Amino acid sequence: MEIFLVFLRLGLTCFGGPVAHFVIFRREFVQRRNWLDDRQFGQLLTLAQALPGPGSSQLGFVIGLLRGGWPGALAAFAGFTLPSALLLLGFAAALPLLSGPASHAALHGLKIVALSVVAFGLVGMIRSLCPDTTRRAIAATGIVLALSIGHAWVQLLVVALGATAGAVLCRSVRPGPSGAFTLRYGRRTAGMLLLVFLLLLIGLPAGAALSDGPIRYADAFFRTGALAFGGGHVVLPLLQDAVVKPGWITAADFLAGYGAAQAVPGPMFALSAYLGARLPGTGGGIAGASIALVATFLPGFLLIAGALPFWRDLAAHPVAARAIAGTSAAVVGLLAAALYDPLWVSTVHAPADVVIAAAGCLVLARWRASALAVVLLCVAASLAISRF
Repeated sequence: MEIFLVFLRLGLTCFGGPVAHFVIFRREFVQRRNWLDDRQFGQLLTLAQALPGPGSSQLGFVIGLLRGGWPGALAAFAGFTLPSALLLLGFAAALPLLSGPASHAALHGLKIVALSVVAFGLVGMIRSLCPDTTRRAIAATGIVLALSIGHAWVQLLVVALGATAGAVLCRSVRPGPSGAFTLRYGRRTAGMLLLVFLLLLIGLPAGAALSDGPIRYADAFFRTGALAFGGGHVVLPLLQDAVVKPGWITAADFLAGYGAAQAVPGPMFALSAYLGARLPGTGGGIAGASIALVATFLPGFLLIAGALPFWRDLAAHPVAARAIAGTSAAVVGLLAAALYDPLWVSTVHAPADVVIAAAGCLVLARWRASALAVVLLCVAASLAISRF
């Protein structure tokens, strides 16, 4: 219940996509609750970034797993995801009614929230994950590559280069103690989880070819979750291909759901619940939303839970520890690049936007306020300015 309530609050207040979520998770679980230390958080963050799937949801899933076993992992998923899934259904239905200037100003205020949270949290992540010149240089290289290339696959390139540079250059990094993560399962269970992932990845297309209906829908959403490297907005074109191309959902309905996804907190992958509910015939509704939601998130959870024991043991080796340190620095560079594009580019249109974002950072830094307070501040300020 503790895990569920913590993630429920985060699921209601975490705006801004995975970049903002990573920052908020570090503040919540490293600085406030001490469920993890910075080394452990960096290792989990690196693993979540290296695997396909919803990065912030995968990170939350394993934090719940470490804190409370499998029930804790499920509680973290439910608390973080259900609010956005339910809000997307209701928001998409009401979207035609929310087209006035006030609604646009409120949505703009939510974007400023993400900018404030990421900018504030990134400073702390630089201090903890890039404490020396070498790792700052790795992060800077990641920023340059991410902004100059601009494709989703560049994240894998930056992570790979960060790991290589860390292994060679981060000589001052020492591995933590073996078994730093206390897991309630071992390599055999982890291997079974990875086997289940492979069987579903191979078996669902075979089942979809033989039958129509739920299996076909589950296959489409499972493949989307299994191929979405980079998380967040990367999943959108994959979802569009999965549901619009076969004619299950119209392009207009898809874009309506996409617009709703920009305005609600929580993971972008929760858009699958909206799409599942809009599936044709008896395949839609609550049943379709449930199948789509589970099928989209499941591959990422199977992968990260299956990889975690091997990742923990690997981190105990000196070369691996240096590689993880370099990768963590590279991830910081990716987050810093995302702070500029898309957050800054899509949010800051006037000097007033900078002032509001700075005020949000000040509230976080000086009074250690919750994200909800920053949401109220930024939305209220955006609404007030829109009236002039």
